[in-house]
Amino acid sequence: MNSLSVHDPYQALRFRDYRLWLTGNSIASLGQQMLALAVGWELYDRTSSALALGIVGLVQVLPILVLSLVTGHVADQHDRKTIVARSQIVLIVAALGLAALSYSKGPLVAVYGCLLLRGIGSAFNGPAASAFPAEILPEECLENAASWRSSFNQVSAVAGPAIGGVLIAAFHGTTVVYVLTALTGVVFVLLLAFVLQGKAASDRTARRREPMTLRSLGEGIAFLRRTPVLLAAITLDLFAVLLGGATALLPIFARDILRVGPTGLGWLQAAPSIGAVCMALHLAHRPPLQRAGPTFLLAVAGFGAATIVFGLSRSFWLSLAMLFLLGSLDSISMVVRSTLMLTRTPNEMRGRVAAINGLFISSSNQLGGFESGLTAQFFGPVLSVVAGGIGTIVVVLVIASVWPEIRRLRTLRESVPEATVT
Repeated sequence: MNSLSVHDPYQALRFRDYRLWLTGNSIASLGQQMLALAVGWELYDRTSSALALGIVGLVQVLPILVLSLVTGHVADQHDRKTIVARSQIVLIVAALGLAALSYSKGPLVAVYGCLLLRGIGSAFNGPAASAFPAEILPEECLENAASWRSSFNQVSAVAGPAIGGVLIAAFHGTTVVYVLTALTGVVFVLLLAFVLQGKAASDRTARRREPMTLRSLGEGIAFLRRTPVLLAAITLDLFAVLLGGATALLPIFARDILRVGPTGLGWLQAAPSIGAVCMALHLAHRPPLQRAGPTFLLAVAGFGAATIVFGLSRSFWLSLAMLFLLGSLDSISMVVRSTLMLTRTPNEMRGRVAAINGLFISSSNQLGGFESGLTAQFFGPVLSVVAGGIGTIVVVLVIASVWPEIRRLRTLRESVPEATVT
């Protein structure tokens, strides 16, 4: 029987190394979600300033903006598993620093210093972690792996804010949350030690290391310019997240608009992840997408529409529903983008392309938070969120017009070019 005629929804999970990697990554993601909620709650509780929440995103995105090309080159020239492990150690130190500052009510400038350190760790972790699954899985498993990774990370994101909100309420502070976040990083590092890398990693490390030059740093950009479908997907997600950054303002909606306190905030933070889990599980159990491009465009447009309704809502349950829908649609976008990045990029370039993806996407989360906090400070949170949703829909129309290749995209799998680096 033709293997393509039968879809195995668990094909990626049948690989031991991927199970270890996925478990550790999900546990670490649980901690990071708890920490994000704790930082937002503590800073807004201490300052009552939307701008203070926006600065959280700005501080963490600066290292990504400055170091993205360097970290991508490092991920392509050095052992990716080692890079991820060392990056996690940096994140652990930052979490422990936040715990000490929370316990002692330390100065806000020191809090932002720890967040800057987190940004540095994330800048190095992102490219290596994004490219790593291709070193332990065959190509035919990558779309399925992306769905499962989204599912597990979103399960962590569901539990993380909910647990974080309960812990903050129970212990009347955020110190415990920061300590637990550090422990989740330790678990990830320990599990990562048992992961064995495959032939792709051996082939890459066997090659002569390329010196870091302007030319080598820019090869990821040149590759994206030759791959319009991938460039369109990354660009669309950049603007969608940048403009639709409603989640950065959830502490304001929880306390001042919906009036549901820290426990309600935890569920508001968790709602997008619940939606993302449901969608990612659905994608994992169905055959690969056959109309990936149109599906992707409709998902991002729906993301913008859900953002608008959330901004206008005064009902806790309607707000939860919109955040659920927002997360479901964002999960489609994530699976399409991450699968394209792995299947359309050769292994020796994946670190640099992942770094640019991180610059476009991971940084847009933080810049989107800063943009939302800044506009909310001057125009109010409702107008900030609604305008962002409208902007997202406009961007979908523009991207679909500028890059018609994304409209015509069918399947996500395609043979990687054999020679793209000269």
